[in-house]
Amino acid sequence: MGVMSFSIPRTIYYGEGALQKLSELKGTKAALVTGGNSMKKFGFLDQAEALLKQAGIESILIDGVEPNPSVETVMRGAQAMLEFSPDWIVAIGGGSAIDAAKVMWCFYEHPEITFESIIQPGSMPALRTKAQFIAIPSTSGTASEITAFSVITDTHKHIKYPIVAADMVPDIAILDPSLPMTMPKHITANTGMDVLCHASEALVSIAATAFTDPYAIQAIKLVLENLPVAYKEPKNLVARENMHEASALAGMAFTNASLGLVHSMAHKIGGEFGVTHGLANAILLPYIIAYNRKVSDKYAYAEKLLGIDDLSKAVQQLNKQMDIPTCFKDCTEVDFSEAKFLEVLDRMSQNAFEDPCTLTNPGKPCVEDVKKLYTSAFYGI
Repeated sequence: MGVMSFSIPRTIYYGEGALQKLSELKGTKAALVTGGNSMKKFGFLDQAEALLKQAGIESILIDGVEPNPSVETVMRGAQAMLEFSPDWIVAIGGGSAIDAAKVMWCFYEHPEITFESIIQPGSMPALRTKAQFIAIPSTSGTASEITAFSVITDTHKHIKYPIVAADMVPDIAILDPSLPMTMPKHITANTGMDVLCHASEALVSIAATAFTDPYAIQAIKLVLENLPVAYKEPKNLVARENMHEASALAGMAFTNASLGLVHSMAHKIGGEFGVTHGLANAILLPYIIAYNRKVSDKYAYAEKLLGIDDLSKAVQQLNKQMDIPTCFKDCTEVDFSEAKFLEVLDRMSQNAFEDPCTLTNPGKPCVEDVKKLYTSAFYGI
């Protein structure tokens, strides 16, 4: 197999009150990066600023990161950092805020380079000459606080670029369960199913190793046991804490083992219909587990360890408990017209087949397989 690598943040602070660790930082200036206004509304931004102040750190705020962060937002943030010269970059909020802050960090450290020059995986120059990076997630889903990935949108070309660079793995991840407690029910469901997808795809990935499997399996266990509770009882601290940790564990697995067809297909159906990523994942997952089971014995391995009979049935049950439909045509979030589905099916299948995540799916799927899976997941057959 040759030389492999396994990268995770140097330090992970987790559990109730983990945010307090900001007051112990050594430094002089911090740039706080966040998205819409939920972190402000719930007081977490003020808390972060106050804790940094306790550490003797002056901070600026870079906010307004959109759900699909754009190149313009990234450049605007990098410019603010260049004027302020922070030695810490602190991203607080959902995956998009953390994703944007990672790439702002790159252009703060290297103002002379262009966005085009970092699109190729591994092409980003070394970071940490000016600042270190802290990620504080508010959703238990993307695991951007653990990963070497960021997704940035070129709004002129209408293309989402996955940026991959080992240096973007944060120095510190702070997993404080009081932040995800503020997520609405449907976001708890969608982000939670994204975690389950990350873990189950990393488990069967052809790049999975003895280093990634334990994280994937533990994340699956935590989601199955805690997501229904977090969904029904949003203020249940134990369930929130377990889901937040499951997200990070799944992130450790997939950032090192990559993903598979669920993500390839969710990316493309999301692009065509605008369906939320976590919801698309949740609908696709049972179909793809059934397909992959023919070529991978890893589900059976995990089921034996977890004491469950059938992972795809467990996923279907979980979806049902959270009112997630069994197929796309029954999905009310967006208009899944059959005519449009049939019109885009060939193109969408080809694009999903060419998605980088397909490369690590077991069993060498072809375009025809992808097309059949889309059809099954659309009609529920």
